Amino acid sequence: MSESRPLISVNGVIDAGLSPLDRGLAYGDGLFETCLVKAGVIPLWPWHKARLLGSAARLQLKCDLPRLYGYMRELLASLPAAEGVLKIILTRGQGGRGYRLPADTQPSICLVFMPGALPLQQGVVAHLCRQRLMPSPSLAGLKHLNRLEQVLARAEWPATDDSREGLLLDAQGRVVEATASNLFVVSDGRLLTPDLSLCGVAGIMRQLILERLAPSLHIPCCVTHLGPEDLYRADEIFLCNSIRGIWPVLGLEMPARALVKGTVTARLQEALAGFLESTLTAAEACPWRE
Repeated sequence: MSESRPLISVNGVIDAGLSPLDRGLAYGDGLFETCLVKAGVIPLWPWHKARLLGSAARLQLKCDLPRLYGYMRELLASLPAAEGVLKIILTRGQGGRGYRLPADTQPSICLVFMPGALPLQQGVVAHLCRQRLMPSPSLAGLKHLNRLEQVLARAEWPATDDSREGLLLDAQGRVVEATASNLFVVSDGRLLTPDLSLCGVAGIMRQLILERLAPSLHIPCCVTHLGPEDLYRADEIFLCNSIRGIWPVLGLEMPARALVKGTVTARLQEALAGFLESTLTAAEACPWRE
């Protein structure tokens, strides 16, 4: 397999395609998980699995784990020490015309493995996007397939510019998240992160920081509403996701403010590195091998 060519499986068939009748393609009726693969395992798989199952239940979508594991086994069997990114897409499958949920469907499971280690992200400058996130409590937190708001937000700066990341506000002007990551602010020794009960994606790394990493370092956390003014008062700002981990915001645009990577961000990065290393031999990181 070429270093740059993704390996694709659709319902267990390598290099197959998705039908235009699939509800994931027609309506965005589905979910996805984007998983870091290190040394042939997914270190954060227990968190990805829990989110996938919980989100599927909220969408009344069947998630057959044994079937998923079988497809993962077939796809990754030839890559025992793979490094890269595995994207898991779960759709409701092919259905009839219209929005009504079909009485009986066979969900589609699409896997895309993109090989190669990602370059280390040293830091970004944050751009406040014009695009807003609209409230949708029934979909809040889910990593569902409709990501058009993020697509339009990412179009606000050049596609080749990876030194910036966009911050998305809600309809009330409160900061929610970045286009592909969650946001944390450090203020007076506390970690603050936006409330996601109305919109936004509840990220795996955000959960890990709130439930495991910050408590292990005795750093107090608070889920709250944040405005742009809180960013300009912050001692530190960092972004996080399950692929790139934790990386600092080194500046804000409009108005401009320079920032540096602070001690809290550095401590969390170190704690994350140790945590990921400790999971590489854990059985739950590669259940498809059982």
